[in-house]
Amino acid sequence: MMTALYIVLSIIALIVLLALIAPKTYNVSRSITINKPIGEVFNYLKYIKNQDEWSPWKKKDPNMKQEHTGTDATVGFIARWEGNKDVGTGEQEITNITENQSVESQLRFYKPWKSQSDAYLTTRAIDENTTEVVWGFKGVNKMPSNIFFLFFNMDKTVGKDFEEGLNDLKQILESK
Repeated sequence: MMTALYIVLSIIALIVLLALIAPKTYNVSRSITINKPIGEVFNYLKYIKNQDEWSPWKKKDPNMKQEHTGTDATVGFIARWEGNKDVGTGEQEITNITENQSVESQLRFYKPWKSQSDAYLTTRAIDENTTEVVWGFKGVNKMPSNIFFLFFNMDKTVGKDFEEGLNDLKQILESK
């Protein structure tokens, strides 16, 4: 009986230790340079519905159910989706827009697991005909679920999707 108690206490101690050393926050982003003026790039980016044209997740489930509430490109607009196992179920709400600088939104995922992240798209003029776009998201890993991130590299996994999406965005905008 004492052996079982020691095993249980050891497992609990290991979980607590892992939760203490596991990452508490995350911030994943990628950037690209687009050969278009900042106003043109930003005007396209602030419309969440335009993400259907360049989002890698739309490609992973072209048949996902989508619903929208509010006026796109304004604070409070919500885009909801329900898709396959690759895209899950969730919603994105625009929380702040700073003209020609940033579109901030809150991502709320419901399936395959519940989580919340702050997403952002930022633009910066390199010159009058070139714009840098940064796409990313950040958030907090709550204990003890943060242990998962010791074994899952979010930057590598999600970063690859961001790179794919930004490359598609560049092709779309530069062909207009």
